[in-house]
This record gives sequence, C-alpha cells and structure tokens, in this order.
Amino acid sequence: METSETINDLLIKLLDDIVKLEQKAVITGEFKDISSNDLHIIDAIGSKSARNMSAVAKSLKVTVGTLTIAINSLVKKGYVQRTRSDQDRRVVLITLSEKGEKAFAHHQRFHKEMVEGVLDKLSQNEADMLVSALKSISAFLSQYH
Repeated sequence: METSETINDLLIKLLDDIVKLEQKAVITGEFKDISSNDLHIIDAIGSKSARNMSAVAKSLKVTVGTLTIAINSLVKKGYVQRTRSDQDRRVVLITLSEKGEKAFAHHQRFHKEMVEGVLDKLSQNEADMLVSALKSISAFLSQYH
C-alpha cells in the first residue's frame, strides 16, 4: 500500500475510533442524556467565567443561531445556565451548571486517560516524533478552516 493511502486509512480509522471510544466512555451513566456534540459545546464553554454566545460560537466555528439551538437543549437538561450581562443587558452569557461542570470534568478525564494510555505505549523519542507530526498535521489542517 502506498504511504498516502496508509496515512489516509489510519487517519480515518483514528477519527472513527476516537469518536466511538468517546461515545462509549463518556456518554454513559449520568450523562446519557447528551450527545458527544453537546459534550464538545460544554467543553467550549469550559469551567471558566461566563462567556458570551458569540465567543463560544466562534471557538466552535458555528453560527450563533446554531449554538442557540444546542444551548436551549443543554439549558433544559440542566447542563448550562444563561444570564444577562450586567454591563449590557442585550448580551447573553452562558456558564456551566454544577451538572455541566461534572460533565466537563468527566470529559477532561477521558481525554487525559486516553492520551496517557497512548503515551504509555511509546518511548520518549516516539512521543516526541508523534508531537512533531501532530503539530505539522494541525498546522496544515488549520489552513482549511
């Protein structure tokens, strides 16, 4: 098999495996009422101070309208809280609720354990090469969005 075909196949398999792993490991138990897409929105809000909808939409590369639909659902499910800015009542701020903070921490743990599991299988030299390769791939892909 040609190198480019091998890389293509591996990237597709890796992305698919990570999505499946994430759904199996994270979207379970007390978080079974949200999707992995919801979880990435929770991640984008983060456990920081209140963020405005535009900033979160920009970080997710979606429109504010698209984000609003998802936030409405997450508010109903108790993961996100909406408030108005004290400085400008037109500005809607979003924060994670206690339940949202738990989901955020759960998702962060999943990613940490996944990365640690990968690193356990690699020598320091291999880990350094992987970081270098991933940085190059990331830089290349960021040109397209």
